[in-house]
Amino acid sequence: MAVTGWDARLALLWLRRTRGTPDLMEEPASLTIERRDAGSVAVLGGDWTSVSLRGAEERLQEAFHDEPRLGLDIHNIGRCDTAGAYAILEAARDRLPRDQIAARPEIARLLELVQRAKEAEPSPMPVRRPFYEMLTRLGRGVIDVGFDFLDTMAFNGRLIVVTGRVIINPRRIRWAALFSQAERAGLDALPIVAVTTFFIGAVVGLIGANQLTRFGAQVFAVELIGISVLREFGILITAVLLAGRSASSFAAELGAMKMNEEIDAMRVLGVDPFEALVLPRFLALLFTIPILTFVAVIAGLAGGMIITWWALNLSPTFFIQRLSESVGVKQFWIGMSKAPVLAIVIAAIGCRQGMEVGGDVESLGRRVTAAVVHAIFSIILLDAVFALIFMELNI
Repeated sequence: MAVTGWDARLALLWLRRTRGTPDLMEEPASLTIERRDAGSVAVLGGDWTSVSLRGAEERLQEAFHDEPRLGLDIHNIGRCDTAGAYAILEAARDRLPRDQIAARPEIARLLELVQRAKEAEPSPMPVRRPFYEMLTRLGRGVIDVGFDFLDTMAFNGRLIVVTGRVIINPRRIRWAALFSQAERAGLDALPIVAVTTFFIGAVVGLIGANQLTRFGAQVFAVELIGISVLREFGILITAVLLAGRSASSFAAELGAMKMNEEIDAMRVLGVDPFEALVLPRFLALLFTIPILTFVAVIAGLAGGMIITWWALNLSPTFFIQRLSESVGVKQFWIGMSKAPVLAIVIAAIGCRQGMEVGGDVESLGRRVTAAVVHAIFSIILLDAVFALIFMELNI
């Protein structure tokens, strides 16, 4: 069995006490009165710490009370902490000036430090003004939002410039980094996207089967599943999963490089970090999100089809036929039209937060969290904007 340092210390103390030897690790504080030529002197010994005082400070105060002209000699003190120094100064207060206390240099410095702390004026209590503090926090929040908006516009401007540069000269694209990021953000995300949307389609199918059966309109469960998955859930679930997976990954990777000063080293070598780091991630997500959305749509429809077959006894052939006749391909293209916009937003937010990381781990954690939260919020907001636009266009 392993023996810890604390166990070893306890064993040593037990051996010393059982053998009758003094405890060298902690010597109780002692006080003796000696008669000298200059008068009576209180000689302190042992360790004057918070653990070993054991009432010695009270005995010292009684000694000064009995003999007001008592001297003090603390050369024999072993260890002394602030509690012991405070006890000595309190006992000798108004009876013996501190400069007449005979002590070693290190003990004298400790006494001086404690004396300054005793004489220091207490800090004034802050005046609590809840309403004022609320307005201050609100104002700072508004200012931070404004600066954040300016930083976002500056980031988007640089990204647009770099994109235009590679469009003019495609040889500047780093294909190895692009395909690597596409594999990590696309192919590696296929299982989770497919499984999640499969169960989303199954849940929509269960809700439709439960509610529409009351009105004898079970066949319309096909339209409910088709429109919801093709138009909304396919792209929305994919984008949310990529926001939690890819946006956080982009922010963490770029933030770690920023902390290790690798991005500064790239600038020194004449390499544009936006062209080498941001653009490959941006293009990788732009190319892979339509594929992931297509897989999500197929998985969601499969989940809904299985539920309608099991709960409503509607065959897969009937499901596919009614889906093509009543829903049509228009709903699919409406959902797919959101994919490039959401890919741009997710990649831009993740990369921007990563480029804004400071030099500490706390900043990295804040930026990764902000990347996920901002990306999900932007996805929901843009989905609502698309819904309003399609409603105005009556499609």
